[in-house]
Amino acid sequence: MRALVKHHAGPELQFVSDRPVPRPGPRDVLIKVTKAGICGTDKHIWEWDEWAAGRIPIGIVTGHEFVGIIEAIGSAVTRCQVGQRVSAEGHITAGVDYNSRTGNAHIASDTRILGIDRDGVFADYVCVPEENVWPVHPSIPDKVAAVLDPLGNAVHTVMAAGVSAKSVLITGTGIIGLMAVTVAKAAGAGRIFATDMNPHRRGLAKKLGAAEAFDPRDGAWIGEIRRACRGEGVDVLLEMSGSPAAYDQGFSCLRNGGVAALLGIPAKPPTFNITQHVVFKGATVLGINGRKMFETWYQMEELLVGGRLQLDDIITHEFPIEQFKKAHETMLSGEGIKVVMSVNG
Repeated sequence: MRALVKHHAGPELQFVSDRPVPRPGPRDVLIKVTKAGICGTDKHIWEWDEWAAGRIPIGIVTGHEFVGIIEAIGSAVTRCQVGQRVSAEGHITAGVDYNSRTGNAHIASDTRILGIDRDGVFADYVCVPEENVWPVHPSIPDKVAAVLDPLGNAVHTVMAAGVSAKSVLITGTGIIGLMAVTVAKAAGAGRIFATDMNPHRRGLAKKLGAAEAFDPRDGAWIGEIRRACRGEGVDVLLEMSGSPAAYDQGFSCLRNGGVAALLGIPAKPPTFNITQHVVFKGATVLGINGRKMFETWYQMEELLVGGRLQLDDIITHEFPIEQFKKAHETMLSGEGIKVVMSVNG
């Protein structure tokens, strides 16, 4: 089969056409990939930064966002059918550790992630356990179904922080940050503020529901936000960028006793004043990883089927998988926001 492979310890990926089609075990489902999304994690892998170099095995098929059609099922599969349109949760666990058995399988100790720990979805086919398969609602188009994974990151972050009737700052309006704007609006946030260095993305954040969007390189905006929020700062910080500067700025805008939900992954460990920003502030800090399995998926589906989210301006480009280099470069350059590759259809 065709696939994109991390072929060496350096930048870019390699397109191959002779990768073996995975064979499903008794409880596995073989899915023919229709469309696949490129995300921030894929950016780390493409650029081969410090995080990727310490995490990604050479030779792996990358990618973890997708929609497809079930091609074959294992002998013990009972809930999936050949021909069914599906996506899948990319965090795979045996389901036997403490977190898996208490509703937090997304942070299970044995989690293996598609496209990171095991072969992913930038390929004609991917094989996943039946338990991870998510049937896609008929009203959700393929280009949206292909990006349920990052949308789930945004939904998980927003819902965990409890934004209803709260003032919210979103630092970093990349793909998931922009999704978080429209999710926070749908979830009943009071005022939403956003930051990004890209003027187009700041404008799009306002279009999606932000009251104001600031260039983080101009430090005056911190005082402006604090003054707008009773002189104390925002109730909720959603950190989506992974920028060390954004960590510092975001917590500077957070009021005492506020809630910070952190999703962004720094390329290397940041220097952070935990005494000033967390201890003395009495802040509640939430580490956000992936999506809750499967609470977040139900929340996503309800928001999408109910027409509560604006995603058309976020999903900007689509390329055939053969143009994978152009697809990645479009995202990396900032020309595109969410880029989807068409794999089969």
